[in-house]
Amino acid sequence: MAKAKKNAETGFKGKAVTLSWPSKRVALATLTRAKQMNTLHLDLLSELSRALDVAQEADARAFIITGSGRAFCCGAHLDYFVDPKSPIGTSQMDIRDNYLLKISLLYDRFEAMRFPVIAAINGFALGGGCEMAISADFRLMSKTAKIGVPEVKLGAQPGAGGVQKLLHYVGRSKAMEWILLGTHITAEEADRRGLLYAVTEPDDLMPAALALAEKIKTLSPMAIAQAKAAVHVSESVDAKSARRFGLENLALLINSADWKEGMAAFHAKRPPKF
Repeated sequence: MAKAKKNAETGFKGKAVTLSWPSKRVALATLTRAKQMNTLHLDLLSELSRALDVAQEADARAFIITGSGRAFCCGAHLDYFVDPKSPIGTSQMDIRDNYLLKISLLYDRFEAMRFPVIAAINGFALGGGCEMAISADFRLMSKTAKIGVPEVKLGAQPGAGGVQKLLHYVGRSKAMEWILLGTHITAEEADRRGLLYAVTEPDDLMPAALALAEKIKTLSPMAIAQAKAAVHVSESVDAKSARRFGLENLALLINSADWKEGMAAFHAKRPPKF
C-alpha cells in the first residue's frame, strides 16, 4: 500500500468526532455525539487528539472545534462515574489517571499547536466543555449558547484548567461567582467579560469561524506560532522572563522565509504570500 502523501488534508468520521477540511488548510473537528450532548466520552478524547495530529501533519493554518445538536460539549461523561464496570475504573486514582488526566492533557495540546485553535460554541459548553472552549485561542459563540462550570452542583469542581483560566480571564470576583455558584453564562455576558472573539446569530456561527480562519491564513504561520507561544509563556512566568522569551522568539524569525516575504511585500507595497 502506498504511503499517505505528507501534508495531505485527510479527514475521518469517527464514533464521536468528524474531521473535515471546509477550506484549504482549515481543519474542522465536529463533535458528533449530539444525543449524548457531546460529553467527554473516551472515543471523543482519542479522536479529537487524532484530529489535532492529522491537522498538524497537514500543516493546517487553523483548527476549528464545534459541536452538533444542542451542545458544544457538556463536559464529563457522567455514566463513567456510576458504572461499577466503568472503563476508567472506580477508584479515585483510576478515575484521575485514566480519565481526568487525559482531558487535561488534551486541552494542554491546544496550547502546543502551531496553529490557532478556534472554538465555535454552538450550544451548551458546560463543565469540561467550558474548559475545552476556554483552552482554545479564539472563541465565537452563538447568541443562544450558554457556557459555564457547574461542577459544584454535582459535588465536584473544575479540574481541567477552568479555575485557573477563568481566574486569569475574568478576574477573581467573577471567577468566584461563576465557579462557586455554578452559573450558566450567556454569550452576551461572556463577551462583556472579554472571553469571546465574537457573538453571532446561530446560523452565522460557522461562517464567522471560517472567516476568522481565512483571515489567519493571510498571516505568517511562523510568526503566529511564535507569537502564540509567547502569549502562553507570558501567562505563567515573570515579566522579565516573558520579555526575554519574546525577544528570542523574534530573533528566531529574523531572516526566515516568512520574514523575508513579509519585508519584501512591505517594500513592494503588495500583500504577502505566506
